[in-house]
Amino acid sequence: MSKHAWTGVFPAVTTQFRQDMSLDIEATSKHCEALIASGVSGLIMAGSLGENQTLDPSEKRTLISEIVKMASGRVPVLSGVAEMSTAAACQYVRDCEKLGANGFMVMPAMVYKAEGAEAMNHFRKVAAATNLPWMLYNNPVGYPVDITPAQFSQLANIPNLVALKESSANTRRITELRIEVGDRYSIFVGVDDLILESSILGIDGWVAGSGIAFPAENQYFWNLTRTGKWDEARELYKWFYPLLKLDTHVKFVQYIKLAAQEAGLGSERVREPRLPLSGEERDRVLKIIHHGIANRPKLGTGK
Repeated sequence: MSKHAWTGVFPAVTTQFRQDMSLDIEATSKHCEALIASGVSGLIMAGSLGENQTLDPSEKRTLISEIVKMASGRVPVLSGVAEMSTAAACQYVRDCEKLGANGFMVMPAMVYKAEGAEAMNHFRKVAAATNLPWMLYNNPVGYPVDITPAQFSQLANIPNLVALKESSANTRRITELRIEVGDRYSIFVGVDDLILESSILGIDGWVAGSGIAFPAENQYFWNLTRTGKWDEARELYKWFYPLLKLDTHVKFVQYIKLAAQEAGLGSERVREPRLPLSGEERDRVLKIIHHGIANRPKLGTGK
């Protein structure tokens, strides 16, 4: 039994929009219900996949408030924190705490490429603005600020920093982190097509992306890794892998929203500057999705 409060699958959930591109809380809640029913351990709203930066401040707060009500304490509800400034991030976490959020996934301040001391200062200031637990999202590929294992060691004296989402796409980091900080943090992987390799190296959780379109299969795969059923996990991974790779493209939001739509769990509508897929690209992605749907494996208990 892990000593960490946060373990298991914490999917990054899309934000659904109506045809007029206003927030569709009902559709977002419906998808969250399907994820909870699959057995996830938490929900992460308004992350990168949730199109955080296309939401205005009031929409973010409305989204968190409504999903907290919907979840009704069944699983923790986290919000992504991706504000432009440290002051705005601090205000946001204070507001979400009042709205009933259970924690946060904190990204570096967006747009500005902070150097090491600046990034560390940002995270410390945001941590001090809330009593809630939070996860540091390290994604030097998408957001060019890298928090190294040595820096995570320096941040270990922040009591409410309980987890990290490792998305460097370098599986060596998992072992390096264990050597540097032991089990101080709950380590989540955030790169879908490295989930099998990461599980073998020893992680506590998965911030799932593509799997939100296939919640039952996603949770079943995770359960296999928890019980060491590696042969069965590898077999399922062969089916899952092309779908998981939809998470590793610059248009991962469009790809995953399209997958969720085809699986009956939402709409592909995205807010600009993103545009919906079209032409050959859309056909290619649909082929991957439809092949996955047509060949969905028969699942056992996974326990």
